[in-house]
Amino acid sequence: MLPGSPIGVFDSGIGGLTVFRSIVEQLPGYDYVYLGDNGRAPYGNRSFNTIHQYTWECVQWMFKQGCPLVILACNTASAKALRTIQQQDMPKANADKRVLGVIRPTAEVIGSYTKTKQIGVLGTKGTVQSGSYLLEIEHFAPELKVYQQACPLWVPLIENGEYNKPGADYYVQLYLDQLMQQSPDIDTILLACTHYPLLQEKIKAHLPAHINVVAQGDIVATSLVDYLQRHPEMEQRLTKTGHRDFYTTIDDTPDFDHHASQFFGNEVKSEFVDVREGC
Repeated sequence: MLPGSPIGVFDSGIGGLTVFRSIVEQLPGYDYVYLGDNGRAPYGNRSFNTIHQYTWECVQWMFKQGCPLVILACNTASAKALRTIQQQDMPKANADKRVLGVIRPTAEVIGSYTKTKQIGVLGTKGTVQSGSYLLEIEHFAPELKVYQQACPLWVPLIENGEYNKPGADYYVQLYLDQLMQQSPDIDTILLACTHYPLLQEKIKAHLPAHINVVAQGDIVATSLVDYLQRHPEMEQRLTKTGHRDFYTTIDDTPDFDHHASQFFGNEVKSEFVDVREGC
């Protein structure tokens, strides 16, 4: 990695690359480090303590790479680890750094997509059980009625490259049916996992045309642009040579690169790293 102060983008696997792609599109000149914790993915069914431990190890690793700003491009990590990291871990030794998530910026704007004021949230078991979207949406748009549905088999399908095959349709329909049975008036569905945009076309095909299916990439990227405008002291610290580095905690980097390139939309060449060293 070149010396500098890049923006760090973290995910438990490869799903965060859908957010990273949108960030790069809106802020192409900045330096970036992407880290996928594929060696310990998926996070969705793990405990709060485990997810916090794994996420904090990865965040600390990114700090050591020179990142003053880290984006948790992972709903599960944002739901189960971000608050503890911000309130307990960061003040101890990293007061000059910032860690941001994907839930708050999404909750701020999701109300603008719905006419019926009824929203469905599709996420991992961990995200749904945390109740983070219920709390955040209640804060920003208390008039909305929010229904949640966990989709525990979607991430494994996507991580194993099965998302675009006919067998995935059964599991897409299964969870959509379970969500829509909660309320037939849902007119907006939030994909509250950064993996799920890979299934977006299948999801739309199994829904009535009037239902909005909302992915988070552009929302999070736009929020980051706004954050940097409001915090020039951080923006001025970030280096801008257009350099991008990709890292994964799985030693099969060619496999990661193959799948990651599909998510990112451009060729990815990664390096293996053990984030636990020195933690």
